[in-house]
Amino acid sequence: SSFLPLPERMGTSARPEQVFAPQPQTLCQQPLNLPCLSQSAARIEAAAVRQGRGRGRTPCNRPPTIGPRGAGCSLHFNPAMIPEQRNHVATIENIPAECIAASPTLLQRIRKVFTRELLLSLALGQVLSLLICGIGLTSKYLVDDFHANTPVFQSFLNYILLFLVYTTTLAVRQGEENLLAILKRRWWKYMILGVIDIEANYLVIKAYQYTTLTSVQLLDCFVIPVVLLLSWFFLLVRYKALHFIGVGVCLLGMGCMVGADVLVGRHQGTGDNKLLGDLLVLAGATLYGISNVCEEFIVKNLSRVEFLGMIGLFGSFFSGIQLAIMEHKELLKVPWDWQIGLLYVGFSACMFGLYSFMPIVIKRSSATAVNLSLLTADIYSLFCGLFLFQYKFSGLYLLSFFTIILGLIFYSSTSTYVAQDPRVYKQFRNPAGPVVEIPTTGQVEPSVTYSSLGQETEEEAHVRVS
Repeated sequence: SSFLPLPERMGTSARPEQVFAPQPQTLCQQPLNLPCLSQSAARIEAAAVRQGRGRGRTPCNRPPTIGPRGAGCSLHFNPAMIPEQRNHVATIENIPAECIAASPTLLQRIRKVFTRELLLSLALGQVLSLLICGIGLTSKYLVDDFHANTPVFQSFLNYILLFLVYTTTLAVRQGEENLLAILKRRWWKYMILGVIDIEANYLVIKAYQYTTLTSVQLLDCFVIPVVLLLSWFFLLVRYKALHFIGVGVCLLGMGCMVGADVLVGRHQGTGDNKLLGDLLVLAGATLYGISNVCEEFIVKNLSRVEFLGMIGLFGSFFSGIQLAIMEHKELLKVPWDWQIGLLYVGFSACMFGLYSFMPIVIKRSSATAVNLSLLTADIYSLFCGLFLFQYKFSGLYLLSFFTIILGLIFYSSTSTYVAQDPRVYKQFRNPAGPVVEIPTTGQVEPSVTYSSLGQETEEEAHVRVS
């Protein structure tokens, strides 16, 4: 049959012009839905997607190629080309071991929680607690041993130091950060803030004369819900469930410490007018919360030196007036000697360090985290009182301390985010790009900026707050 004419070999229906005619270039209409057979398949799929062919749904319209094992587009895998992979079903048994992500070990999980930022924030908060402990110890020595009950004068010394250091720094600056330029723009705001800060200190110290120590310790925690609410409504901070759990654990530790005071019979004070004393504590805690939230806004948006300079200016002015009216007689009764002078110096140094260092910690974390950290200050005072004032020891003190630390870890281990409303902020700075102008017309979704101590800023999806 090899000698037969070509039309007879191809069949009677085939003509020579049909045999030798070039085949039409039909386009491949196979959708780009590649099976995950190898890494090269994934690379080809990614290249096809980048060229605008969609994600496995748009036909590629590419001329087919004919290979030794069948015809198909060069961007597709023909099942006939790899017979052994036909009807292949991927199960957990046949996936390579290196492709399965191993579950993190316990040590890796601990390292993810206890990051460097978290540990640093905890340490900075405890430094503030130690400074408050020093303030309490020096005040107790002044009142108990030398009968020097001068809370306004002690605050006045701190404001004078702030004035000498930070207000003079603003005075020598040039441009918009100069003292006069700041006073022209917002002098009345800092005046109100200075009065709030003075009266917050005065009311809480005054409350010790009317109510018990237990009431002061418990009601002073009222500053935490005040800061939470003010941060939510005015700073637009949004919290997660773990933040509220951390706050609850911290307050539980504080209650444990107060219970330990009652059990060991610690001196609670006279409590001649408990209702008045409790109201003074609540008022002082509210003013503390307002002052701390304003401080957080200023140090994160303006300047730490500006805040401290303005507080030093107006604080020294109004506390000096209050001192001349209310405490000039008490100040004359003080038996001055080198020991009293040393105690006043120690108090002023601790107070100045607290005011100078707190804006740094607030800028790194938040006003809420700082106030939670300050709950351990009373426990440090108790530990010092075991040696200095012969306080009785109770194991509940240690339980209280570690409970508060655990609550701090819960609170600081996850990030908060700040919803910036375009109706309030006309423009904001994107950390990864230039200044973004918010349009003034149309319905605009508020954006979200993360403020975190952990690692969730880059891992979590952006959240839209309506």
